[in-house]
Amino acid sequence: MKKPGKAKLIEFYTKMVRIRKIEQKLMEVFSNGEIPGFIHVSIGQEAAPVGICSHLSDSDYISTTHRGHGHALAKGIDLKFFMAELFGKREGYCLGRSGSMHLADKNLGIMGANGIVGGGIPIATGAALAAKYKKTGQVVVATFGEGATSEGVFHEALNIAAIHKLPIVYACENNEWAEFSPQRIHMSVKDVKDRAAAYAIPGVSVSNDVLKIYEEAGKAIKMAREGRGPTLLEIKSERWYGHYVGDAQKYRGKEKVAEAMKKDCLLNFEKLLLKDNVLQRKDIDRIEKEIQAEINEAVDFARGCSPPDPSEMMDGLYV
Repeated sequence: MKKPGKAKLIEFYTKMVRIRKIEQKLMEVFSNGEIPGFIHVSIGQEAAPVGICSHLSDSDYISTTHRGHGHALAKGIDLKFFMAELFGKREGYCLGRSGSMHLADKNLGIMGANGIVGGGIPIATGAALAAKYKKTGQVVVATFGEGATSEGVFHEALNIAAIHKLPIVYACENNEWAEFSPQRIHMSVKDVKDRAAAYAIPGVSVSNDVLKIYEEAGKAIKMAREGRGPTLLEIKSERWYGHYVGDAQKYRGKEKVAEAMKKDCLLNFEKLLLKDNVLQRKDIDRIEKEIQAEINEAVDFARGCSPPDPSEMMDGLYV
């Protein structure tokens, strides 16, 4: 696969910074009581959505989890309407009804985040079956955590996808924690990729490095698009913050959190770009300033939007 040039490297970096700063802002406004429900952030895991979605077109599909902000943003969702949705406003993508955990935009192939563990996997597999049947040339990426790989739907979906050589990539972001449980106590295998062997499909494990993810995701997506079937792609990352914003992680320990934060995919990529003279410090300062201004504008937009009217509660429901 052709290595990304300077412009593409800067694009990767900008998207990663954007995802991180947006989620940092979300933590702030949620803690201030401005966002209803719960939110789950993926800070420290920005490399995965950027590396994967860089290979996808608007017509390709992606399913995500309760921790899916980064994927929606990397796929190109509009920040103002994204923010309005999380604020529970009617101008949001789903009229303020989905919030963080069920965010969707059908025009960009974002089939929706899902609060059920593994819930997006069969939906994505169905979309891949439809794409093959209709011969559209579309590819589907199903993203999930390692905890989902012990769910029955994961195994059923991989079996069907393997049999029919569906155009799908199963991307597991292994952040080492399934809610409050470390991987070692709920999985008998060390590497999620080893579960691919049961279905005779490729299983690939990659570190939390945007360039490595970009390379391996590119191979898997190309294989799927050419009709050669699915791949199980495991991305080894480590969760920084709790299962949800506000989770004190008493089950984990501060020293383990500090260790995870030292493995910063964004900072490591930034150091590489500075070393290779792809970016200068002034470029980084400019990028951060522009992104912060965009975020502030989106938050102000969301604050100024209207909440759904109670009279609309039953609209769109099957009765």
